[in-house]
Amino acid sequence: MKHFQTSFFSLLLCFCFLFSNSFYAYAASTTPPPPSNVSETGDISLELTAASAVLMEATTGTVLYEKNATQSLPPASITKIMTLLLIFDALESGQIHLEDQVTVSEYAASMGGSQVFLEPGETQTVDTMMKCIAVSSANDACVAMSEFICGNEETFVAKMNERAKGLHMTSTHFVNCNGLDTDNHVTSALDVALMSRELISKYPEVSNYSTIWMDTIIHSTKKGDSEFGLANTNKFLKMYEYATGLKTGSTSNAKFCVSATAMKDEIPLIAVIMGAPDSKVRFQEAVTLLNYGYEKCKLYSDENTDTLSPVPVTFGVENSVSCKYQSSFQYLDTSGADLNNIEKEIIMKEVHQAPITKGDIAGKAIYKLNGKEIGNVPILYSASIKKMQFSDCFKKIFQQYKLGKSKT
Repeated sequence: MKHFQTSFFSLLLCFCFLFSNSFYAYAASTTPPPPSNVSETGDISLELTAASAVLMEATTGTVLYEKNATQSLPPASITKIMTLLLIFDALESGQIHLEDQVTVSEYAASMGGSQVFLEPGETQTVDTMMKCIAVSSANDACVAMSEFICGNEETFVAKMNERAKGLHMTSTHFVNCNGLDTDNHVTSALDVALMSRELISKYPEVSNYSTIWMDTIIHSTKKGDSEFGLANTNKFLKMYEYATGLKTGSTSNAKFCVSATAMKDEIPLIAVIMGAPDSKVRFQEAVTLLNYGYEKCKLYSDENTDTLSPVPVTFGVENSVSCKYQSSFQYLDTSGADLNNIEKEIIMKEVHQAPITKGDIAGKAIYKLNGKEIGNVPILYSASIKKMQFSDCFKKIFQQYKLGKSKT
């Protein structure tokens, strides 16, 4: 009789939850708040002579310094940052491979400016072409790769503009893939920083190319084989101890430009200089920006590798569900605060009611510095849990009854 009463009570609970309309509301931010520690550039004077400049911390995207950051200007060969980005995209998708042979067209071979003097009909691997672009800023190699990936430069440039739009590069319009002066081929220092950040963050292996100081390639043509030397156009690599790249550019319209990347104390910075009066100034002012940034910046990072406890689930076919952090957490401080005072607080929903979908928000980790929230990371369900149905109720009751009977 006792087992019958227990089973009847369990069945009554099932009926209650199946016809219950109770609802629990919970609000959790899915993205950290925008950085509140962006430098007030009006409070500092670095006395840069370049027409435009930006200093960005690459992990968080925080802009630390800007001068005419959104002014559209001719970019010269720093255009090739986007060209390299699309090449890496094609490699990642499997569309092309490093060992693929690229045949040079008459049009590609006709490019002026900086080049490696590829000849029509000559073939080079994708890997070699990337080396020519990153090290020697080869216009001919850029066009050859654009044709290899998209069939023609025009279609490739359309993809460049589409990629720029996706990165919110609002001051940019590309007309070619190599940066040779032409009407309406423009970008801004901020946009260059955005595409540089995407390239070095998504494809850190770009440094295998951008940090090459000198190398050689072999031209194999009808005339025979000949060796050609590559020398990096980015003299910043020898000027700054923490340099990692990335790309220079210069034309009569653009003057002298550089996107200079560096890594120190695990903080990646991007210094963009556009419209400098000469080559020496662009590198000096990039160094000035980076020194300013490393003096000012401290980066806090939590990889969120700690294990979260499972949470109880009501009205589900399972009694609990595991959870995980959506991502790691980074915070860039420019105020000089003691980052050892950062605390993490876990806040979960009060009730976890089935049905539960894997990937939905279960709670959040809130980060505070001296009691003030500086950001948060959502905590997600690691699995889906179905809502209990009538058949599940009876099955559960029957299992409880059998378990109780076996103990008597």
